Amino acid sequence: MTPSVAVSLQHVSKHYNQTPVVNDLCLTIPQGEIFGLLGPNGAGKSTTIRMLTTLTRPTEGDIEVAGFNVLKHAQEVKRRLGVVLQQTSVDRDLTVWENMEFQGRLHHLPQALRQQQIHQYLEYVDLLNRQQDKAKTLSGGMLRRLQIARALLHEPEALFLDEPTVGLDPQSRRRIWEIIQDLNQRGMTLLLTTHYMEEVEALCDRIGIMDMGKLIALGTLAELKQRHGEALVVKQLDSHEAGREGSLRWDYRFFSSLEEAQAFLDAQPNRVGMMVRPANLEDIFVELTGRNLD
Repeated sequence: MTPSVAVSLQHVSKHYNQTPVVNDLCLTIPQGEIFGLLGPNGAGKSTTIRMLTTLTRPTEGDIEVAGFNVLKHAQEVKRRLGVVLQQTSVDRDLTVWENMEFQGRLHHLPQALRQQQIHQYLEYVDLLNRQQDKAKTLSGGMLRRLQIARALLHEPEALFLDEPTVGLDPQSRRRIWEIIQDLNQRGMTLLLTTHYMEEVEALCDRIGIMDMGKLIALGTLAELKQRHGEALVVKQLDSHEAGREGSLRWDYRFFSSLEEAQAFLDAQPNRVGMMVRPANLEDIFVELTGRNLD
């Protein structure tokens, strides 16, 4: 049985002063997938998320979330979406419970249901014992978990997370990962933007890479490796080869397998400063965009 479509963007563009920020973007995310959207700063990711969440109108194209057009049925889209922004958006002077209560009232949840679901989702993110504490007393990881609980309160069909673990300690990051994976196992669709490549490798079913407003790569990690190479020969360049006096630079060459990469290395008359290793997502990203994420 083919899964239903959670998110659909068809020939979507967004222009500011005639300059395309998103350019003819076509993307379909099926229900129940964890999708990772990557790209350097300025690639168009944030604008894409703003269009998906009804905050920005597309210049051209059609966007649907859970079968509803974001322009014609914005309220229906908002009912079916949860959004966790990178910036901490909770009210720090309210208690944990009051932040949840405020969110529930914004969604017009009846009081009995609101109280039940506040309890349920605070327990789910391990914050029930902090319900009477002001948000400003919480750690960064707790604040992020509060944002997730708040976004889940109206039980959306899809959850968008923008840099959900940025600035968190390793334990807090892992707890957020566990929550994301558990939500997905319960059938929720998740769209994730992050600068942490290992996060995408660990969590995402499929990956889309944007650059200069265009979707330049799409597929599973295995598919991206198959297209670009499973292995690398890495060579340290000297300052003359790098073109920068005193700089340390590396040259990467992709191969379809570790065996091919090793055979190439073995055939070199001078192997000083060279090594073979498996390719990873960051290697592919740099190869496609020509620069590191910043």
